[in-house]
Amino acid sequence: MITLVFTSLLAGFLALFLYQRMTYPFFWVDLIYYLKLRRYGKTLRARMQQGIITYLDCFLHQAKKNPNKPFIIFENQSLTYQDVDRRSNQFANAFRTEGSLKQGDIVAVLMCNEPDFICVWLGLCKLGCEVAFLNVNIKAKSLLHCFHSCGAKTLVVGADLVRLVEEVLPDLKNDNMAVWVVDHSSSSEGFNSLLDKVERMSGENLSDLPKVDIMSNFLFIFTSGTTGATCVLKKKFSASQFWKDCVKYNVTVVQYIGELCRYLVNQPMVPEERAHSVRLAAGSGLRSDVWKEFVKRFGRIKIREGYGLTEASIGFLNYTDEVGPIGRASYFNKLSMSFELLRYDTQTYEPVRTDCGRCLRAQIGEPGILVAPLTAMNQFLGYAGNKVQSEKKLVRDVFKVGDVYFNTGDLLLHDHRDFLYFRDRIGDTFRWKGENVSTTEVSEVLGHLDFIQEVNVYGVTVPGYEGRVGMAAIVFKQDHKLNGPKLYSHLVKTLPAYAWPWFLRIQTSLDVTETFKQQKVKLVHQGFNPEITQDPLYFLDISQKDYILLTVSVYQDIVSGKIKL
Repeated sequence: MITLVFTSLLAGFLALFLYQRMTYPFFWVDLIYYLKLRRYGKTLRARMQQGIITYLDCFLHQAKKNPNKPFIIFENQSLTYQDVDRRSNQFANAFRTEGSLKQGDIVAVLMCNEPDFICVWLGLCKLGCEVAFLNVNIKAKSLLHCFHSCGAKTLVVGADLVRLVEEVLPDLKNDNMAVWVVDHSSSSEGFNSLLDKVERMSGENLSDLPKVDIMSNFLFIFTSGTTGATCVLKKKFSASQFWKDCVKYNVTVVQYIGELCRYLVNQPMVPEERAHSVRLAAGSGLRSDVWKEFVKRFGRIKIREGYGLTEASIGFLNYTDEVGPIGRASYFNKLSMSFELLRYDTQTYEPVRTDCGRCLRAQIGEPGILVAPLTAMNQFLGYAGNKVQSEKKLVRDVFKVGDVYFNTGDLLLHDHRDFLYFRDRIGDTFRWKGENVSTTEVSEVLGHLDFIQEVNVYGVTVPGYEGRVGMAAIVFKQDHKLNGPKLYSHLVKTLPAYAWPWFLRIQTSLDVTETFKQQKVKLVHQGFNPEITQDPLYFLDISQKDYILLTVSVYQDIVSGKIKL
């Protein structure tokens, strides 16, 4: 009798196991990940009961615990936690003594990858200053916009970026901006040298670190940044040196954007690409075909593709070995983080609403706008100095009167296996070369040319490339025509290369919606194929510094990869 019962139980467990494997194959993986998040959340809440723990607190804790551990490895330099702590103290004392900076002051930092970038940042944090990181690729007008947005009255600029600031120095002086260059001297009038002051300062710990609360501003971000333990920095990414550096510095974890991985798989083979110690690659934007090639070619490296936002506390992580998704949307995931995918109008990209004014959820397998409810734990504090744009990111009365959701502006797809896939970025931005491009900004820049009457900027896909490359539909002023060299010269002076429109479409008038918004959907769909449209198309030929007619032959060379973008 006992044997029969045992056999029946065993058969039942086996049947249940097979059913789970067939119906819910990721059940245990999802459950384990959920339990880990619960444990991390419990630890975080316990720490928060002890008071606010800032990034600076974490750094100082590590500096005290592991003073001699390497913190930053840069070229031939290796700086320990203690080295960075002391040098950041020197910067803090210099800024306080020579620059009269104090808690609450907003300081913009325009520096490339170098150890002093971290030291400047931590030094300002020790004074309680609010730091705004500026993108080193932006040009003069965009630079001024960033200053006005964040309200900075002090700028710290790297020695190799002084020329960029010189272009807007008169405007900065009109705004009473104090400009410090991270160098021992300054050859330009209007710049204050910093390093000569820093090296005279004490490196001892500051006795009066600022007190902060949960609503204190810590950082203004205009572009992505990274944090870590020991961090290996390079001034610029080098695909040819990447694996050699990984071997040289015994790197175990790398961060990527999708474009970076494509550069690596397109490089000639080198011995170091299989001799490294890298075990994990984490990032976002990795295309499936590149993903497969990356894992196949470079060894047993776990890929952890994710999705996250600076503005709101919502993010996903693909903690499985499935190729392609950005995360999971299982029952357990929704317990830890609430989100919705909304149906949208393909013409306006606005959420579709019922006759009662409520939004509709996207169906399984249907792309939808990712939105997240605003709660006490998931807040949206808005964009600095721009209440109008902040309000545009909110969707109200979504499923009931009074509820408020944050609109990510991204289209995601939830498949029948509960995987989430990134599909597109909507609105007035697109992503190219790992950077976000504002169509509004590019349109404004092009509109300054005397031969252009109207312009509509959008992004189009190109085979073999992640994201979308810039394209512009243009209407000329009467009795004017395209001046390619002038346009190219204007772009070089005003925009970073990733924001340039590589393709032009010449039109007699621009398509607009009923509310007079520029119509992009049809243009995006038709792309830059000369066999689809009768409108003249042009392509940016860097070698000629001019836009050339886009023929079928040139088109084929681009899509085949013979011509590189």
